[in-house]
Amino acid sequence: MKDFRYLRRNKSTRWHSRPLAPRLRRLSPAAWLAAPILAALLIPLAVVPLHRGQPAPPALPTVTASPAAPAGPEAAVQEAPQPKVSVYLSRSGQIETLPLEEYVSGVLAAEMPASFELEALKAQAVAARTFILRRLLAGDRSGVPVPGADVTDTVSHQAYVSKDTLERKWKLGGRSADLAKLQRAVLETRGVIMTYKGQPITASFFASSGGYTENSEEYWNAAIPYLRSVTSPWEKEITPNYAVTSTFTISEILTRLGLNDRVIPASKNTTQSGMTKNISTSSELPVEVLSLTTGHRVKEISIGGTIFTGREVREKLGLRSSQFSWGRKGNKIYITTFGNGHGVGMSQWGANGMAKEGGTATQILKHYYSGISFTQISTLLKK
Repeated sequence: MKDFRYLRRNKSTRWHSRPLAPRLRRLSPAAWLAAPILAALLIPLAVVPLHRGQPAPPALPTVTASPAAPAGPEAAVQEAPQPKVSVYLSRSGQIETLPLEEYVSGVLAAEMPASFELEALKAQAVAARTFILRRLLAGDRSGVPVPGADVTDTVSHQAYVSKDTLERKWKLGGRSADLAKLQRAVLETRGVIMTYKGQPITASFFASSGGYTENSEEYWNAAIPYLRSVTSPWEKEITPNYAVTSTFTISEILTRLGLNDRVIPASKNTTQSGMTKNISTSSELPVEVLSLTTGHRVKEISIGGTIFTGREVREKLGLRSSQFSWGRKGNKIYITTFGNGHGVGMSQWGANGMAKEGGTATQILKHYYSGISFTQISTLLKK
């Protein structure tokens, strides 16, 4: 996402609630209308049914280029003007401005390993493009520390690899084949975004789930109709560090949760078994999971008599996800997490697992984003 940082750290929430603005800064709709747009992502030559009973969604209709436009994808790449994206580079403090499709390539290089299946990479490209277009349309510059930039290169928005890094460390550094694969995924999805009721969606994504994704309102405070909990069984067998155990002392738990100055009631229970049962880590720190979310993550948990949400515990303790279980040995607390990230939207490792089983980018996106449609940017700008 490359050092592929998402494999060893949690995803930050990528959701913005600002309403859409009526116009897009620096866009040239007339120029976009003249460009032939590729829809190859969503029109595979043969739709391969998923092995887990997932029906194949309809392919996106072909968009016909205007007669005056030059024929062929190469001409489209060379001549189609694009929206510009200004990225704040957090390490250098500089702002890099580049065409949207080049920006998507940089995001793809940062957010997903080039070793992933092409269809998974194409799904990620569409999600990344949708994310930034929605932000541009809304005039949303939240989280950007300086004026003049639309977005940062961090996971607060979308991770991004700069043009200079792609040139030096990828193209000239022995990774030209990887870069070509990423650029192919971007080219074959050129201009395609996801919409719901005609508007670009909040295309949130994360590294891996523990078997289910999460309803948006059970991690954030807003119910979004296309961000629904769905099964995601594909990553369990292929994700590195699918289950990770972190070790804490009881005093560390108390300090991080802010419980040092509170009276901790003694627990009568001396055993533990499973996430949904009362868990006693010691007479100093009784723990009980009170409820789970639809996505099988901890919703509410009582620790030392104080009730926390699963998200609060995850963030205060620095856990990979809010799907976790507890155990104790001596003065040590062992917390095992499953998956990595907030769990809302598309699982990246799940997408790769679907692609390995023959799933297309269309199927991947339709699975993780409920009830969405696919739209060309040029079509959206006509309205």
